[in-house]
Order: sequence, then C-alpha cells, then structure tokens
Amino acid sequence: MITSLGINTVDPTVIDLVRDTERTDDDLVLSVIGCGYLGAVHAASMAALGHTVVGVDVDQSKITALGQARPPLYEPRLADLLADGLGSGRLRFAGDPAAVRRATVHFLCVGTPQQPGGVAADLRHLDAAVTALLPYLKSGDLVVGKSTVPVGTAARLRARIQAVEPAAELAWNPEFLREGHAVADTLAPDRLVYGVPGGPTGTAAADLLNRIYAKAVADGTPVIITDYATAELTKAAANAFLATKISFINAMADLCDATGGDVVQLADALGHDRRIGRQFLGAGLGFGGGCLPKDIRAFLARAEELGAGSSLGFLREVDAINLHRRARLVELALDACGGLPAGRRIAVLGAAFKPGSDDIRDSPALDVAERLASFGADVVITDPRAVDRVAETRPQLRVTRSLDEAVRGAELILLLTEWPEYVALNPVALSKVVDRAVIIDGRNALDPARWRAAGWSYRGLGRAGS
Repeated sequence: MITSLGINTVDPTVIDLVRDTERTDDDLVLSVIGCGYLGAVHAASMAALGHTVVGVDVDQSKITALGQARPPLYEPRLADLLADGLGSGRLRFAGDPAAVRRATVHFLCVGTPQQPGGVAADLRHLDAAVTALLPYLKSGDLVVGKSTVPVGTAARLRARIQAVEPAAELAWNPEFLREGHAVADTLAPDRLVYGVPGGPTGTAAADLLNRIYAKAVADGTPVIITDYATAELTKAAANAFLATKISFINAMADLCDATGGDVVQLADALGHDRRIGRQFLGAGLGFGGGCLPKDIRAFLARAEELGAGSSLGFLREVDAINLHRRARLVELALDACGGLPAGRRIAVLGAAFKPGSDDIRDSPALDVAERLASFGADVVITDPRAVDRVAETRPQLRVTRSLDEAVRGAELILLLTEWPEYVALNPVALSKVVDRAVIIDGRNALDPARWRAAGWSYRGLGRAGS
C-alpha cells in the first residue's frame, strides 16, 4: 500500500466566516439567475450571509441536484452551505423564471463560453436570461451582472432593461473567484467592484450592494465604485495579467532547459522583488479550466472589434506559450519511453485542471493523457475528485480511483495536477510497485533531490539543471 498525507480541502476560515455572520431581520430577497458553478456558489453564499435567495436555471436536472445540496462542480464547503441554506428555508431553487417575482435584486450568473468555432464570448445564454427576467422586473429592482463579459455589454443590457422597466437599474459586480477557494472568496472578497451609472440611481445601486455585502464592507474590504466599462475591464484585465505572468515564467522554463538553469530558483529570486511578487510564477504544465483560456481570447477578440487589437496582440503569444507546455510535456514523456510509447504503462496523477476542484474543462492533464494514448501508450488516469467526470466525458480513457492501481507496474509516472496527496508521496514506497522509477513532474511540485536519492529518474519543466 502506498501511503500519502491526507488532504483537508475545507478552508477553516470559511467555517468561521459563516459562523460569525450576523443574521438580522433586515435581509433582502435576491434571485440568482444561472446556477452553474458561479451561480451555485453565489446563491449559497448569499443565503449564508442572511439573505433570502431563489436560484433559477433552465436546466431542471441541475435544479433538482441543487435542491438536494449537490453542487454542479466540487468546491470545498459548497455542499455544506447549500444544505444549510436549504435547511434554514433561506435558499431554494426553481426552474420557472416566475420564481423571481418576490426578489428585488437579481444577480446574473450565466456562463459566457467561447463561441463555437470562434474565440469571442458567446452571450446567447446571458441575453436569454435577461429576456426571461424582463417580464418580472418591478420599479426599484436592481439587476446585478456577475458574468464575465466583453466591455460594452452592461450598457447594452441596461438599455434593454430600461426599455421595459425604466425604474429598474443595472450594476456590474464582476466575480473574482478562484476554484477551490470560491466560497471564501465570496464571503470574504479581497475587493468589491461596482460598475454603476452616474447620478442618484447609481449611488442607490452602490448603497444597495453595500447592504448585500455588509459584512465584507464592515470588515474593511476595499470597494471600488466605477463606471460599467471599467468594471467589465477589471475582470478581463485581471485574467489577462495572470495568464501573462504564468506564460512568462513558462517561457523562462524553456530558456532554463536550454541553458541548464532552474526555473523554480529563478522564480524564487524574481518573487523577492516587490514589484513582481512570487504568486503565479509557478512554471509547469500551464493553465486551463473554464475561465482563463477563453477569457483572454474573448478579451483580445473584443479589443479587435474596438480597433485596439494591436495593443493586446501579446495575448496571442501568451495563449500559444500556454498551449505549448502540453506539447513539451508530451515530448518529455515520449523521450522517457525511448521514443516507443506503444504499450508502455503510463500513470497520470491528476485529471482536474487544478487541485481542489473536479473541473476538467480544458484540463492540460487530460490533454496530455489523450495525446499519449493516441500514440498507443497504456495510459491510466487517477484523480481524487475528477475520475467520474473523466469517465463520463472521455470513455475511451482508462481511469481508476485507486492510486495503487494506477501506479502499479507503471513504466512512467506523470504528476500533472499537484494534489497534496501526490506531492506527499513517498518515493521509496512508490519505487517498490512501479516497473521503472521514472517520473516527470509537470507542476514542479516535488523535491528533485529527494526523489533522485530514492533512485528515481526525475524530470521537471525548466529544471534540467536541478
């Protein structure tokens, strides 16, 4: 039996945040339209803050699952918050848009995926959500956008809303959630951004949002009140900057491989510069998921529509560098197999695009696994959370919940999602059950000296000299 350290994916601060939340009779009735990942988190968190919330979605199977406290994606603490809200009566879910009648604040949490066959954001679901909401808007209602949208969307939607109900208003309040930390990020955000119109109605909208987020505001969370365009750009620019920082250090990883440098030590040295910082300088397999890749592409597409595409042209290279990481990992794996991968048993540790989630959308780990399987390798994938999702969406791939089963007899181990239990693996114990002690650390999460001392051939990305 291979043992590893256990993982506690619940952020203990979240429990305290909910416990400390003051519940008063001065709560609000909110609707959350769109109950996917963002909407489910937002609805449950708003109920935890003491508000009465109805979540609405056109997908009846999703509504049924949420009504049983089963979230659409794994997120630490979310199932507990759903159960608490449902049990208290503050939270319910419905498939009928008419369920929003009692609400005075309506949050738009609809997904904005990449357009089929294109790179711009697909706003059809968002527009459909507004269309469904319009018949139930009342004088004084506030519609609050949280979806990630191209700049200019809020102004367009406000015009639609006020053509039907002139006394309703719209604000844009972008989300800045990190998967795996989304509940904590909602209950205790690092900033609140309100895009509102000028004049008294904008002031009233900001005041109402401060009332909704009263605990965070009282705790000193910075509140930035701005216009629609700046609020929309804040989310897009944040994702573009993070993606650029990740791709920069991955470009440095290639240079380290060419020169014998160590990208982890390089990142440490850069991180001590207060102008740069160490966060998001983790070189490795690159970013994935349902947000960052499509958001930077949509940002560039919108800039091109506005005639400012040349200013964001560097995002094409950011995207290309990120995608190249996957090809680079495949190259290393093929080299480790002597160029003959067919029939070789390869254990892939990790399928989710990041630890703390079961989200496999645009997962770099799965992309690598699929490419190696296409070369005829005997690929076995394991993950603490995402195995069922892989089995549902990619039945051609071999998966197992058992780490022991995945690694036993393997000729190559690929660490592709840095779950704590994989980082904590004992290399001595692991070497006794594999056929060849060869590992490629796709996240630069392991200690090379420790693994080599245990007899392993270790390779990281950008660590050829380590």
